[in-house]
Amino acid sequence: MFSTRLTQSATAIQAQFDAVLGGLDDLSVVHAMAHATNGGKRLRGFLVLESARLHGVDPAKAIWPATGIEALHAYSLVHDDLPCMDDDDLRRGQPTVHVKWDDATAVLAGDALQSLAFEMVSRPEVGDALVRADLTLSLAQASGAQGMVLGQALDIAAETATEPLSLDEITTLQAGKTGALIEWSATAGARMAQADLSALQTYSRALGLAFQIADDILDVTGDAATVGKATAKDADAGKATFVSLLGLDEAKRRAARLVESASDALNIYGDDATTLRDAAAFVVARKS
Repeated sequence: MFSTRLTQSATAIQAQFDAVLGGLDDLSVVHAMAHATNGGKRLRGFLVLESARLHGVDPAKAIWPATGIEALHAYSLVHDDLPCMDDDDLRRGQPTVHVKWDDATAVLAGDALQSLAFEMVSRPEVGDALVRADLTLSLAQASGAQGMVLGQALDIAAETATEPLSLDEITTLQAGKTGALIEWSATAGARMAQADLSALQTYSRALGLAFQIADDILDVTGDAATVGKATAKDADAGKATFVSLLGLDEAKRRAARLVESASDALNIYGDDATTLRDAAAFVVARKS
């Protein structure tokens, strides 16, 4: 059930990207945007669609914020891959945008994808004005200097710090860098239904941390061909990670406990949340 819905979500999101980007001018920056948004698991968009389904929200409404969060995630990756940031040549098994085009095109494509994300969550098709305003404000908070950008800034600062980060500091960093957008995605359906967010917030915070621990594990145990990007970069850079601080086995155990916590948070939804529980298990079992 989970793998089918994940595939269905990815297909629907790609179709939405094709329709939206297909209506733009035939420019290199638009082609770069399409390149950056092609492929991947679409986990964040899936979480939007699943949380919307859980609350009886029309999929025709939910597809807009689902595609919007994938646009914002893609922007973050395009900029993160730049030489001034992580300097990566490979993303999802393909050349990164600045490698395929150039740095300037990558900057502009990322900028345009960020703008597109906010356009998509604020479209009239999404719902009434209060719903759209809530989605837009919360996405701004999750993606900016209170969320993802904060986490990125802390990560960059850690590279030149005299002492490696502590476990608490890494947890705070990753709650912004990775967790903030995952939390927004998992709570988007409840926001659209104007329902209580608390259960999905608890779920998504555990899910986001488990996701990052799994990333740290993949950086140690995975290979570039399977993961779709360079591996062993954290160790080569001397970065403190969940694996370096906890050890590989304890990191795996902690991720498993977080999956259990995420699943327990969904008990109020009963069997309707089975697919979201499966998503939590997938996050730590994935190979890329």
